[in-house]
Amino acid sequence: MALTYIDLFSGAGGLSEGFINQGFVPTAHVELDKAACFTLKTRVAYHHLISEQRSNIYNSYLKGEISRTDLYAHIPEKLLNSVINAEIGKENKKIFKSIDSILGEKKVDLIIGGPPCQAYSVVGRAPLKHKKNDERTKLYIHYGKFLKKYQPKMFVFENVPGILSAAKGIYYKNLKLYYKGLGYEVEAKLLNSYDFGVVQNRKRVIIIGWKKEMPLSYPVFKEIPKKYFRDDIFSDLPIIGTDEKRMVQEYAGKINEYLKLTGIRNGVDFVTQHITRPHNANDLKIYARAIAELETGNRLKNNQIPEEERTQKNVTDFLDRFKVVDTEPHTMIAHIAKDGHHFIHPDINQLRSISVREAARIQSFPDNFYFEGVKENQPRSSAFRQIGNAVPPLMAESIAKQIKDILLNE
Repeated sequence: MALTYIDLFSGAGGLSEGFINQGFVPTAHVELDKAACFTLKTRVAYHHLISEQRSNIYNSYLKGEISRTDLYAHIPEKLLNSVINAEIGKENKKIFKSIDSILGEKKVDLIIGGPPCQAYSVVGRAPLKHKKNDERTKLYIHYGKFLKKYQPKMFVFENVPGILSAAKGIYYKNLKLYYKGLGYEVEAKLLNSYDFGVVQNRKRVIIIGWKKEMPLSYPVFKEIPKKYFRDDIFSDLPIIGTDEKRMVQEYAGKINEYLKLTGIRNGVDFVTQHITRPHNANDLKIYARAIAELETGNRLKNNQIPEEERTQKNVTDFLDRFKVVDTEPHTMIAHIAKDGHHFIHPDINQLRSISVREAARIQSFPDNFYFEGVKENQPRSSAFRQIGNAVPPLMAESIAKQIKDILLNE
């Protein structure tokens, strides 16, 4: 029998994608952001159609041949309703009711999820200095309410490194005590997505808990020995410029070892959402400077930009405001939703920030993973936001494999 899970604070579903790829079956995804909920529903549609060998319908949607409404018409309503657009904490009763109606007499094997992390982030804490009672620091309590109600054998809780150190470690200490009181042993480790085949240095805290009566310890994750780099994820994509709006394009190169091994380029003969932001002439001047500087082996600093071009007047802090994606892993950050200055494409002939698809590949999302907006057809800004906040699916899949082995041998 398949292992079931609930995904809390789902976002675009990067964590969930890894678990689905390891054979887990989602009972429900719970997410506040409406655009992300559409992304989750579209991915639910993908997995359902694949299981019924009707991928042609999904591919027709990617190509823009049918609407989102048309796509969803092929999917059982109960599957679409398993994506719950609600705010955890304020709407728990509503969420419990929805999940209970889906579950019936079935049990939940696992709960996964990563509550919003800005309140724990070293960068994110700065604007919150005056918020002594930031509600986001208490979201682990609401996560715990789901543990208390559904009593899964295990849980996976993802967050930023700052959760271990924020407020001198009191948040993590309280989390651990609270979950222990609910009947779980709890352990946290700092893991780097680069060790799981993701082409970026992105460190995250993965907290894993298991029922006290289960004789377990924290899983041992094997590091993938071969490392890959920027060109492994960019080389086959079409050359484009700023404000690219074409949603469907042909690949410009053949599949390589990395894209095949990871399943990022996964079977279709076209690429979607290789779309970009518009940029003003001044920013493009700075981008050109940054690319030229990197070619000499250096990073452009804000104080090196001529004063008449400088858009950020601060020349003492945050000097790497403009950053080209280098050969070595480039960390994806949530700020990409606001601008692309930290993600400048390295090709001077393209002179732009990276596309939605390039950002998705840095996060290891497969090419047929479609990021939705509230409205159809041009979800660029919401896509960047969802990608920037996501858990890389490749990392999630490695975690899922270990959790599956534990639960099936328990």
